[in-house]
Amino acid sequence: MVEPAGAPPAAGGEHPPSPLAGMRLTELLGEVQERLSAVARTQERVQDLLDAFLSVTTGLDLDTTLRQIVEASTRLVDARYGALGVLDPTGGLGAFITVGLDDDVQATMGHLPEGKGVLGQLITDPHPLRIAELSSHPASVGFPPGHPPMHTFLGVPVLVRGTVFGNLYMTEKRGGGQFTAEDTAVLVALAGAAGIAIDNARLFEQGELRRRWTDAVGDVRGALLNGMSPDEALHLVVDRVADLAAADGVWLFTGPDSGDGAYEVRAQAGDGLVDSTGRRLHPDDAPALGAVHAAGEMVALDMGGIPYDGPNRHVPWGSTLGVPLRSIDARAAVLVVARRGGGAPFDPAVGPLVCEFADQVALALDMATRAQVARRLDVYEDRDRIARDLHDHVIQRLFAAGLSLQATTNRVHDVAIHQRLRQVVGQLDETVRDIRTTIFDLHTTDGADHGESLRRQVLDVVTETAGEELDCTVRMSGAVDNLVTGDLAGEVTAVVREGVSNAARHSGARHVTVTVDVTDRVVLEVRDDGRGVDPTVARSGLRNLAERAERRGGSCTVRPVADGWGTLLRWEVPLPVSPNG
Repeated sequence: MVEPAGAPPAAGGEHPPSPLAGMRLTELLGEVQERLSAVARTQERVQDLLDAFLSVTTGLDLDTTLRQIVEASTRLVDARYGALGVLDPTGGLGAFITVGLDDDVQATMGHLPEGKGVLGQLITDPHPLRIAELSSHPASVGFPPGHPPMHTFLGVPVLVRGTVFGNLYMTEKRGGGQFTAEDTAVLVALAGAAGIAIDNARLFEQGELRRRWTDAVGDVRGALLNGMSPDEALHLVVDRVADLAAADGVWLFTGPDSGDGAYEVRAQAGDGLVDSTGRRLHPDDAPALGAVHAAGEMVALDMGGIPYDGPNRHVPWGSTLGVPLRSIDARAAVLVVARRGGGAPFDPAVGPLVCEFADQVALALDMATRAQVARRLDVYEDRDRIARDLHDHVIQRLFAAGLSLQATTNRVHDVAIHQRLRQVVGQLDETVRDIRTTIFDLHTTDGADHGESLRRQVLDVVTETAGEELDCTVRMSGAVDNLVTGDLAGEVTAVVREGVSNAARHSGARHVTVTVDVTDRVVLEVRDDGRGVDPTVARSGLRNLAERAERRGGSCTVRPVADGWGTLLRWEVPLPVSPNG
């Protein structure tokens, strides 16, 4: 059988492989290898994206989370420079976090971007923006001196609960290439995860801040329950508010006074401030105080450029909050929190926290005031019971014993025994007067009334003047606090001070007895057991006492005690005539 001409020889009756088929197989293998490489690169990029998701979503500190977002973004799209611009609620950029710029470069650039040009376009139109050449873009405004050259640009918005939180800015694709649509998709995906991470970090930060404010309320309440006075608690309040609100000055005002409508500075906190505690201030002289006084609710204002005549007026104050303490039992108060001018304003979340803190503190102060009143009432009840027992039982028995001894005295013919019985009767009378003075003291209230009580003033003067070496007894009878007031009360305390001082300094006495008896006259006696008045000592003080008595139509005498060692100073004046007769 004859084979056709030109047919290739066959071995075993088969045709040889075609060279074209071998070339096609090589191309297919190369294409498969290229696609496998693309799949590997895609898988690697997906893994990088997942790693970036994990890194930015595990942090709870907001500042750290924001920086991790920028670092992950620049790494994923292979950018030389990256930044996250955080929007300011008042407009523009409030913060600008950069990656790729060292400190020296940032120092030569001056202030950070303010959200103009291309950056501003992303703020007004929050959609992904990819630019091949920044300088040719219509919105470009150029770069400041010292800024590194940048050409390619990719920016996407970061949304938190549907609201734009800020924008991611990537520039200068490494290797001289352009940012791709794939880069845009990756950055948009990361921005979505960043929004969740930012929201979580903000919620955690807000929770921590609220916990700290709650702990501060607990500290104040615990201090009050442990016996801290309300005045001390007010200083604790301003200290904690200054720390929690990062404030430069905090003041707590109480009032207004029913007379002139002024408030009083009860507590103050702040470094480098002049202490203004105790100063009285009218609402018209302090804008924040006046605003709260007028509105009765929290106010927020910027003190820059506003005339101010309040505490530490030499400081240029800026962002300020005024919060009322809505009290029921305790005195009404206003809390003013301020930062210095030029500093960051208070975050909008701070105001409600200060209000809630103030309400809780006011409630704690009310509870402390009620507990204090209850304790005081218990003390008064005990005092009343003791006073009743002294009056109804002790004094009556002593008085009966004195009457019995006085009746017995008339039947005794022995002179020595007769004199001794009379001395015992006199001692019983003095004891009764001492007990009556004690009863009056038991009925004297604590607190501010002590400053108006002549009894308390006399006791304080005797204790202060006598010192530790002189034993003192104070007896009072009559309506001392009601009838001896005004200038006459001042005269009495001055005479007591002079008389006790003489006994302590000049007489060598060991015991002194001060007696104040008020009827239609004021009779004051200072009796000591010393050696008497030294004739060589100047008597200017005694002359002064005599002149005081003469001006009021009274008299002052100093004489030795008749029945023993010692000196008796007797100062008496008539009570002033009442205007009503």
